[in-house]
Amino acid sequence: MTRKILVTSALPYANGSIHLGHLVEYIQTDIWVRFQKMRGHQVYYVCADDTHGTPIMLRAEKEGITPEDLIARVHGEHSVDFRDFLVEFDNYYSTNSDENRELASAIYCTLRDNAKIATRTIEQYYDPVKNMFLPDRFIKGECPRCHAKDQYGDSCEVCGATYSPTELINPFSAVSGAAPERRETEHYFFKLSDCADFLQAWTRSGHLQEEAANKMNEWFGSGLSDWDISRDAPYFGFEIPDAPGKYFYVWLDAPIGYMASFKNYCDKSGAGDSGLGAKPNFEEYWGKESTAELYHFIGKDILYFHALFWPAVLESSGFRTPTSIYAHGFLTVNGEKMSKSRGTFITARSYLEQVGNPEYLRYYYAAKLNGSMEDIDLNLEDFVARVNSDLVGKYVNIASRCAGFIAKRFDGKIGMISEHNAVIMEMRASSEEIASHLEQRDYSRALRNVMALADKANVFVAGAAPWEMAKQAGQEDALHRVCSEALEMFRLLSIYLKPVLPGLAVAVEDFLNIAPLSWPDMSQSLPLGHVIKTYQHLMTRLEPTLIAAMVDANRESLQPAVHSEQRHAEHQQNEAKTEIAAAEKDWEAFISIDDFAKVDLRIARIANAEHVEGAEKLLKLTLDIGEEQTRQVFAGIKSAYDPATLIGRLTVMVANLTPRKMKFGLSEGMVLAASDDRGGPFILFPDSGAAPGMRVK
Repeated sequence: MTRKILVTSALPYANGSIHLGHLVEYIQTDIWVRFQKMRGHQVYYVCADDTHGTPIMLRAEKEGITPEDLIARVHGEHSVDFRDFLVEFDNYYSTNSDENRELASAIYCTLRDNAKIATRTIEQYYDPVKNMFLPDRFIKGECPRCHAKDQYGDSCEVCGATYSPTELINPFSAVSGAAPERRETEHYFFKLSDCADFLQAWTRSGHLQEEAANKMNEWFGSGLSDWDISRDAPYFGFEIPDAPGKYFYVWLDAPIGYMASFKNYCDKSGAGDSGLGAKPNFEEYWGKESTAELYHFIGKDILYFHALFWPAVLESSGFRTPTSIYAHGFLTVNGEKMSKSRGTFITARSYLEQVGNPEYLRYYYAAKLNGSMEDIDLNLEDFVARVNSDLVGKYVNIASRCAGFIAKRFDGKIGMISEHNAVIMEMRASSEEIASHLEQRDYSRALRNVMALADKANVFVAGAAPWEMAKQAGQEDALHRVCSEALEMFRLLSIYLKPVLPGLAVAVEDFLNIAPLSWPDMSQSLPLGHVIKTYQHLMTRLEPTLIAAMVDANRESLQPAVHSEQRHAEHQQNEAKTEIAAAEKDWEAFISIDDFAKVDLRIARIANAEHVEGAEKLLKLTLDIGEEQTRQVFAGIKSAYDPATLIGRLTVMVANLTPRKMKFGLSEGMVLAASDDRGGPFILFPDSGAAPGMRVK
């Protein structure tokens, strides 16, 4: 049955660049949307820039331009960043739009008519120099709890205390530096307290993750406060109907921006429909009787607004409420918290300029996301190792090892593919389980399953050894079948990975000469005689030097201030990392040219291969060198190989090196390897006829 689905991501604020922390959400959402579209559902994905508020007004003033000019420029920058990270919106709009003004005003008037709006006089800080009331974040002073200086008006970044701006000691305006004055003003409030019964039932009816519902229960325990939805002039935003000089607080019209973006999409002449049916109808997705599905992807920091304020506003103004709200955690980099206010972030543009391929990051985020509100860490060393091992060493490796034989020996034509091939059968049988994980946003589990299947495909290829078949007479049919079945495995894996790696999927579709992959394509194999194109490199290794360049370009942002105790702990951690790095460097030792003639190169059979706990680059190899002799060698090839695919294969080792004691054990030799910008390090595999113990001359 075809589902009708509308999906949104939280609106990025038009006061700064998109950074890697933001991208967690947009990549998470985009993967889910692409997956649903591949399943054949009618899905729309909309978003917009959040453009209103005092910060926008003040930044535009500082730059000597209008707020409209500022948000137009930032909208263009955001749009390009999202495009370059392959985040594909059906509509990316702005909250500063006619549609949003009309919807916000209509919703407010309905709330007012339904007795959900109240007015009351409040006391706020006022900047006598700028002649404006100050938002909490534009008031600074001394924390009333720990007495830290230069803290914001709503919370202390040193001790974590929260308070009201009037509790600050020696407050001052962050705009002008002047001492603020307390002044009274009339504000408009949404009666959130009237909605407590509805919200208690709604938050416990499957619309939230369990951990989010539990968090909301804490708010109910302390009682819901009415929500201040107005701000005084000067303010960049929409003026409240029949209330001159009063403006909607940005958090009133920002979520309505979801509706406005979709309405703009619906109203566009010739608007598309994701390939199914007529163009969408606004009421069909937002009306009170809507049977469509509505999902909001957000960060856990804005859960209160989306899980309490937003459904209460929708319910009280005659619109449908969300089907589900999916909250995710924050991003850390190498274990450090990112903070936009302190500048500890890497921008999307900086990543693209230094690293390049956005699909490295898309894959790594997906491998970390599990559908919960847990924070995820971008560990830069693990990032390199994971990408190179999974994408280059496992997935792309399947095609690169077999496609050449199809092109050179069989005119690019696919041979017979057995429907009883055990690996192909298991790949197809895994379809619904992997789909279920993706549906639940448990991408990490889905990718673990996919990579386990890729391991089995590599074992199949290694066991069949088409490079050996190609040298033997009478093996043409078997070679054709093995390589064709390997490419079918590669195609099936590509279906599973397409939501995560949409750009690579397009290259795969071109190489295999097939129509865009969809989930139902899982059931049918490449037909006999189908012609593929010449294989071109689909993905290169992620080089650590690129990551180093990115870190250098953002060096200041990756050095947050820490207390002395934290510095001591970090020093200990760095010493441990240095020790591990030094151990991993041992395998890179060189011998002099004068000693080269003395080098004893031997054929060795890899009797066993395994990961080394705590090592980023190394695999531990047990090598059979004949005459019942074995050697233990640590090899820096982890990024290129899954250990299981190496067992039983022959390689070349240096047998007369002095054993070297490493952190992980004794290394009794060295295997020969090669690499370039296309991948590696790849160990050398000798020709057929070689046997363990043979000397290489």
